[in-house]
Parts: sequence; structure tokens; C-alpha cells
Amino acid sequence: MVLIIQKTLMYAVPLLIVALAGVFAERSGIINLALEGEMIFGAFCGAIVGIAFAKHNILIEKPQAIFVILMIVAAAGGAIYSLMLSFSAINLKADQTIGGTALNMLAPAIVNTVGLAFFNQEKLVMPSNFKSYAIKNPDPNANPIVQIFTDKAYISTYIVIIVFVILAIWMYKTKTGLRLRSCGEHPQAAASVGISVFKMRYLGTTISGALAGLGGYVYIATTAGATAEGSVQGMGFLALAIMIFGNWNPIWIALGALLFGFLKCVGAVSGQIEFLKAANLPIYFYNIIPYFVVLIVLAFTAGKSGCPKAEGIPYDKGQR
Repeated sequence: MVLIIQKTLMYAVPLLIVALAGVFAERSGIINLALEGEMIFGAFCGAIVGIAFAKHNILIEKPQAIFVILMIVAAAGGAIYSLMLSFSAINLKADQTIGGTALNMLAPAIVNTVGLAFFNQEKLVMPSNFKSYAIKNPDPNANPIVQIFTDKAYISTYIVIIVFVILAIWMYKTKTGLRLRSCGEHPQAAASVGISVFKMRYLGTTISGALAGLGGYVYIATTAGATAEGSVQGMGFLALAIMIFGNWNPIWIALGALLFGFLKCVGAVSGQIEFLKAANLPIYFYNIIPYFVVLIVLAFTAGKSGCPKAEGIPYDKGQR
């Protein structure tokens, strides 16, 4: 049971923060379909800096410190990458769906090209000592709940949960958060009281990109063998589905992330659960379960959407 919960958290944490990334963009009025691309680019930035650290023996004896630094680098990379979406959607008033799709296609191309040009490979594998845990050998007789959060628990789990809670509270309990959300509901009304819609939308999309980049690095560091490549296995699209499933509400998003994190981990632990082992089903069957469930969930929740009213609509000062 401890193993299942740990694996669930391992998959749920990146989904949690990337789903919140989608909320920030869409609450400001921008549809961010580029979450997948921002995850890929952010993870790649973190991997490159990590390899550079290893090559020059920078903080090599402090893997936890490196882990945190690389998470920050990945977040910065995702934020910078998201500026292309912001500029096209806000300044150029381009179609946001097409812009997001283009960025999803561009990110793997950049990653593969840079990888081949400078590392002679499309996949960047980080040094093995970066795969360190917060605590490796706790008391085997410890309470199971304590074991879940201390036995081979990544420090990123704690950081992401804290960031999620702080930003969720910030969005709903601060003046700036209220202004950001007003730009996704009725930007003309927001502008009439002196709120800069352009600034708020840039802010929301940049935070969104940063969180997506952070989630991308956490994903490759904890579940993908510390390997950065031109794919995050559809985690960005799954996070989008969780955002819709959670009705743009952080509490429901957290529950959705746990649900789909559990569905993602079933394949990983199937060999250690007796009745699943006895079923002898191919691993591909377990891999499609989360996406199949997504289709079912979205089919039943589509009519109850609480999406921001002005999302995807370019802001026009002259419109009323």
C-alpha cells in the first residue's frame, strides 16, 4: 500500500502543478494549449544545466541543492518559452489554439536539434547522483504514513505541494489574483477600473509557463529516469484534461491529479499486485487507462464547464 501511494504521488505531483499552470493562463483569458511544449522545453533547460553542473563538479556533493536549482532553471525556461504564446495571443491577437499547437510542435524540434548538435543524441540523460531522495533509510518500523513521505520521497513532492497551495491562495485571496481573474471574465469591465488587461494576461501566461516548466522537470527527474527528450508522454494534455475535470478549481484539480496519478501508476506496480500479475495483461493496456478514463470523464462533465467567459477572446479596447 505504501508503494502504491508513493507511486501515485510521484505521477500526481507533476500533473497537479501543470494543471494549475493551465488555470493561471485561462483565468487571465489566454488558452494555454502549449503546456506540453512548455514542459518539454523547461525539462530540457533543467537537464542541460544539470549536465553542465556535473561536468564542472558544481555542487556535485549536494544533489538536493542541485535538484532545487534545476527546478528553478526549468521554471525559468518554461516562463521564457511561454512568452511566444503571450506575444502572439496578446499583441498580435492570433488564434490561441493554433499558437499553442505550434509551440507544442516546436519544443520537440528544438530539443532534438540542440541535442544532436551539441550532445550527438536526442535524449539527454542526467548523472545518476541527481536521482537522490530526501530520506533513503528511515526506520522500517515507522508509521506507514511517515514512510510515504520519508522513504525514498523526492524533495520535489514537498516543494510542488507548497507552491500549489501558495499560488492557489494567492489567486483567490489577493488583490492581484482578483484582477487577473477579472481579465478572464470581463476584460472590458476590468479595464474600466484601471486594470491593465495586457499586463495581467502576460502575468498569468508567464506564471503558467513557469509552472509547466517546473512540472516538466519534476516529471523527468522522478518518473522518466532523469532523461530529457522531445516528449513527456502526453502529461501536458492529461494535465489540461484534469484542469477541465476540476472545473478550473484548485481543490477539484488536486483530487483529479490524485485520481489520474493513481491510474498512471497502475502499470508501474502491476507486477507487484497479485491479481494484476495473475491477469498477465500487456503493459500497453495499463498505459491507455488514464486517457480512456479522461474521455469518459470529459464526456460527462462537458455540460458543467466553469471556464472563464473571456478565455480565448483577444482583448479589444474599443469593444464593449
